[in-house]
Amino acid sequence: MSAPDVLVIGAGITGAAAALALTEAGARVEIVDRYGPAAMASGWTLAGVRQSGRHAAELPLARAAVALWPELDRRLEADTGYRQHGNLRLARDAREVETLKALVAEQKAAGLDLAFLPDLAAVREVAPALSSTVLAASWCPTDGHADPVATVLAFLDRAERLGARVSMGERILRLEAEGGRITEAVTDRRRIAAGAVLAAPGIFVNAVLEPLGLQIPLRRPMVTVVRTAPCAPLLRPVLGVANADMAARQEVSGRLRVTSGAEVWAGALSETDRGPVVRPTARRVMETIDRVTAVLPALAEAEVENVWGGVLDLTPDALPVIDRAPGCDNLVVAAGFSGHGFGIGPVTGPLAADIALGRRPALALEAFRFDRFSKSARQEAELTLHG
Repeated sequence: MSAPDVLVIGAGITGAAAALALTEAGARVEIVDRYGPAAMASGWTLAGVRQSGRHAAELPLARAAVALWPELDRRLEADTGYRQHGNLRLARDAREVETLKALVAEQKAAGLDLAFLPDLAAVREVAPALSSTVLAASWCPTDGHADPVATVLAFLDRAERLGARVSMGERILRLEAEGGRITEAVTDRRRIAAGAVLAAPGIFVNAVLEPLGLQIPLRRPMVTVVRTAPCAPLLRPVLGVANADMAARQEVSGRLRVTSGAEVWAGALSETDRGPVVRPTARRVMETIDRVTAVLPALAEAEVENVWGGVLDLTPDALPVIDRAPGCDNLVVAAGFSGHGFGIGPVTGPLAADIALGRRPALALEAFRFDRFSKSARQEAELTLHG
């Protein structure tokens, strides 16, 4: 393939969906990732597909994504593992009950199909396996979950069949600019000239931006993930809690995938033949299992198959950047998804692609501007349910 019209950096859900949208629009596309498909956040995630609990600015993106998900298997000619089995957000004490009442009132006013379940009996009608520690819940029946790796591979495979070039295991060392435009991307193997660059590299976004004098303020907390061997059916909806310190779902395979809340991470990203590895401590693993077992007792008897950590690209307001980079007319950034970018990826990727192609995005993106962090006051938002 000749020089691409658009070079996409990052083969997570956003980059993969953007690559497909660009290819479908007739652009010559190459997607490059230092590891491989869904090697970072998109593979580590809980993989919820939710509208409930979203920031008001992000809710239109989530609703648009939920409208797309039921058709993705047909469109991509692949199985994404998507199931629209709902989302339960649990209250375990009186304060969390009030938090969920306020959440339901706010999001119902915004038009979301969301209900408040006022007691354990009502919650158990949706999820009978929950314990008596649950006092109430919010319930969004149109939320769901999917297989993160299968979904990313499906987007990439479809893009490749349509002519995109997929280059994995290749690291972007720097972008070179002249006259307010990116002229080349320098990798550890070659130089790539491209008409435009779409950067969706997750936690590595500032490694791409800083040589250009740009930066997104990011924290990089970790989430602990525990995955069991296949179990008998226990749980259809995704579980979250009002303070976002745990989440859980049962995969189509029968495996339970449970996660902690965001935790301070002082460790290092290791690299193995299989890709990047983040190792949580035994204490964090035990705390995660204890929190989830308190609401889902059957987890205690499940055999643990895998344990890993995932690192979030957390912005001060927990919202992503989807915008043209200041001072670089042909560089688009789609990063900072703060642990909840998977479900909206089929929408955010094409929106970033629209910007790269010079088209007007179909949804409003003012809340996701790059320059919003230049203000002197940077509020650090609390995370809602990640995934």
